[in-house]
Amino acid sequence: MTPDPKLYDYAPYRNRPPLKWPDGKTCAVWIAPNLEFYELDPAVNPHRRSWPKPHPDIVGYSHRDHANRVSHWRMAEMMSKYGFPGSVSLSVALCDHIPEVVQDGAQRGWEFFSHGIYNTRYSYGMNEAQERAIIEDSIETVERTTGQRIRGWLAPALTHTPRTLDLIAEYGLDYTCDLYHDDQPTDIKVKSGKLTAVPYSLEVNDHYGFFIYNMSPREYAETLIRQYDRLAEEGERSGTVMCIPLHSYLIGQPHRIGPFEKVLDHIANDGRAWIARAGEIVDAYRGQNVA
Repeated sequence: MTPDPKLYDYAPYRNRPPLKWPDGKTCAVWIAPNLEFYELDPAVNPHRRSWPKPHPDIVGYSHRDHANRVSHWRMAEMMSKYGFPGSVSLSVALCDHIPEVVQDGAQRGWEFFSHGIYNTRYSYGMNEAQERAIIEDSIETVERTTGQRIRGWLAPALTHTPRTLDLIAEYGLDYTCDLYHDDQPTDIKVKSGKLTAVPYSLEVNDHYGFFIYNMSPREYAETLIRQYDRLAEEGERSGTVMCIPLHSYLIGQPHRIGPFEKVLDHIANDGRAWIARAGEIVDAYRGQNVA
């Protein structure tokens, strides 16, 4: 049994030093497009199945392949229209398999962080050498492809080992998206280096919205607007963070993109949002004595 790692201190929401965002904005909003690559017939991990059907799962694979062929472009163009840069949760193998998608994000000024190599290869059961190899591959491949050195991490398919956070901090990464415990950035306790948890989200993740909560496109859009409005209001006391995690094969479908456009229009024109990249949020947080 793994003991409680005590990753962060308890801090009640109402008694923290106030956090301020640039230009008096009350809610830092960042969009996390998951640009992913799935294998049609991946090696079997004994701890988790890659596909719900026996391999090769043609239906599941082709559904997700819509992302890199069609729906990425629809989603990305809508984000650019309203001035939202992406902070990309990247399956690093995409750099070699379909570099056109990665290059499009880079040309739009998007930030990249690692989501592992493939979204069909999990961290469960990895030894330290294997996990280090994935981190090193991520750093090298993204820098070679985009010129950026990754600063953040979201574990592949949200799978971890007890050493994951310590390792990414050791390699100099600044932030993790793998903790869902707060609506403001949090300092994480690691063996070396410095690591910040930037708020990500399961609750307003489009995967959860459409697959878990069975929302219609309109219901999902209304949920995002309610999430933003509440966080922007609370942020008047101390700045909050809203992350919108997206998978283009879901949000970029023709019947969903229209309601999503209304969300972007609402946030962009509300006046309280600091539309930012994940790394910018971490930098602004660390620049204040709020811990």
